[in-house]
Amino acid sequence: MKSGFCAVVGRANVGKSTLVNQLVGEKVSIVSSKSQTTRHAIKGIVTQEKGQIIFVDTPGMHKPKNKLDDYMLERIDESLVDMDLILFMVDISQGVGPGDLFMSKKLPSNVPKLLLLNKIDLIDEKGLLENKKAIEELGEFNEVIALSAIIPETVLGLLDKIYDYLPEGPMYYPEDSLTDMSDETLIEEIIREKALHYLDQEVPHGIAVVLEEYTQEENGLYMAATIIVERDSHKGIVIGKGGRKLKGIGRAARLELVELFKQPVHLELWVKVKSDWRRSSHYIKEYGYDK
Repeated sequence: MKSGFCAVVGRANVGKSTLVNQLVGEKVSIVSSKSQTTRHAIKGIVTQEKGQIIFVDTPGMHKPKNKLDDYMLERIDESLVDMDLILFMVDISQGVGPGDLFMSKKLPSNVPKLLLLNKIDLIDEKGLLENKKAIEELGEFNEVIALSAIIPETVLGLLDKIYDYLPEGPMYYPEDSLTDMSDETLIEEIIREKALHYLDQEVPHGIAVVLEEYTQEENGLYMAATIIVERDSHKGIVIGKGGRKLKGIGRAARLELVELFKQPVHLELWVKVKSDWRRSSHYIKEYGYDK
């Protein structure tokens, strides 16, 4: 049996979470078109007869502007330690940029690495050829694989390739595990994902979600959560006219939570302002980003 840890790294918004969800076969990491969606190093687990793969979905590399950004970059550095394989993802539809080159230089030299050129459905053969030199400058990789994380057919065979590079070893998690994320964190992340989809560009990076209550009742699950924003003006945006936007976030989150937990869910949401919380070590820890 083979088993091992496989880090999925790359710049923000290159499709890392989408790929991990595709490979695991279930949604274990939230997805959004907005950058810097992933904040934790999330583990997605695949168990087959061949063995067990533990995917570590990391935050996207970006220039730090506050303590939350510092935390996210620390998670990237930590995820590169003691890995058995690294999947380095590039959004090839946008071309290879300075950020890709910078991050490729941080990859350890003593670990097998696969270069994944994602979003090939958005680029033609001519575009690929134009990036050939830039791809070569990223460094040495065991293999270069072109795919589109949103198209299952292009990902076929990737799991087999990953197993080829893993050492023999035991299972690290129970056979039916899909993630090491707690229910509480998963609930918070699902609510945050729905907020990302509903909100304007200037708001999402300053949002956190804190689950205040989570109980099993006779008629289903009761959940109460607070959406944290950094400014009074952002609170109004999140709530929306007549509370419509907050209701939409809650409705979308509840539907996914019902599907996840296979029972009725009653979800209550509030919005609170914590000015510039991303710059506060206290709030970073309180909201679960410094564990």
